[in-house]
Amino acid sequence: MDDDRIWGSEEGLWIGDAENYRRTIDDECLMVLPAPPFVLTGRQAIEAVVNTPRWTRVTFTEKQVARPQEGLIVIAYSARAERDGTTPYEAHCTTTYRRLEPQQWQVVQHQQTPPLMATS
Repeated sequence: MDDDRIWGSEEGLWIGDAENYRRTIDDECLMVLPAPPFVLTGRQAIEAVVNTPRWTRVTFTEKQVARPQEGLIVIAYSARAERDGTTPYEAHCTTTYRRLEPQQWQVVQHQQTPPLMATS
C-alpha cells in the first residue's frame, strides 16, 4: 500500500461512515482511546462507532510510515479532528495495518494519546 492510500484509509476511519469502519477494522484489532472503556477490541470499536458522531474534518501532521516487514505497515501522526459545534479534538496516534490479500489491508492496532499538559 503506497503512502497516499495509507493516509486516505486513515482519514476514512476518522470521517467515513460506519460501513467503512467495519471494512477496515479487523475484529481482533486492539485499540486504546482516551475515554472509557479505554481499551477496546475491534468488534467493540466497530459497535461503538455506529453510535458516535463522525468527525467532518481531520488534519494529520508529523506523519511517519514504517514498513518493518512485508505485509505490515505502522504509522504515527498527530491528528486534529473537527465537527461543527464542538471543540476540536487533538491526539498523537499510531495505527498498524496488516495485509490480508494483495489489495486488502485491515487495522490490527490503533491508539490515541491527547497532548500532555505541562505541570509546574
